Amino acid sequence: MEIKVCIGSACHLKGSYSVITKLQDILEEDEVNGDKIELSSVFCLSNCQNGVSVQIDDKPEIYSVAPETVKDFYNNVILSKL
Repeated sequence: MEIKVCIGSACHLKGSYSVITKLQDILEEDEVNGDKIELSSVFCLSNCQNGVSVQIDDKPEIYSVAPETVKDFYNNVILSKL
């Protein structure tokens, strides 16, 4: 699975660096699933008004994740798609 986090201007202002850092921490702690997930950054997912924008694989759905909601996003969305 590949998780793409937008680091464009709008998402950067809304905390994309924190989202990436928190996801990295979660992946390092998850001994079962952490190695199954690749985390990358992209410059725009065309969802600027709702950032921080996150895409899983190349699916059309774009998720809006805040630094405060990263853990819930991981547990409820990412793990359910593995």
